Amino acid sequence: MELTLSPAKYGQLLSRTMPKRIETDDELDHFVEVMEALSRAIAHGAASPEETALHALLATLVKEYDDRAYPLPPGDPVRVLQFLMDHRGLRPADLTPIFGARSIASLVLNGKRELSKAHIRKLAEFFHVSPAVFLS
Repeated sequence: MELTLSPAKYGQLLSRTMPKRIETDDELDHFVEVMEALSRAIAHGAASPEETALHALLATLVKEYDDRAYPLPPGDPVRVLQFLMDHRGLRPADLTPIFGARSIASLVLNGKRELSKAHIRKLAEFFHVSPAVFLS
């Protein structure tokens, strides 16, 4: 789907946000905060085409920085998940919205339950990574 953008509106968003190649974790945190606000607007159907385009641009910049600064370890999906959680300072309870219950998150992290397709999709979206990283 191609978005039709207003150069004036998109230019205003760009001048406020000033997206650029991310060099530090502080810059990463700033752009992730902007992305999260845009994600909420997108989820509620309240985002303009310009905001949607900015979200896509920031997602690309965040992914590029994460790939460069924090390469994922090779290994099983649980190890990758634990790495991503450590990188963001998350606890199993923080993943309750993804798994639906704290107990399911614990079972997955302890290797006693496999990730479902729905979990993989939600984790990939949450961590801004390819779903392939959660496949063994």
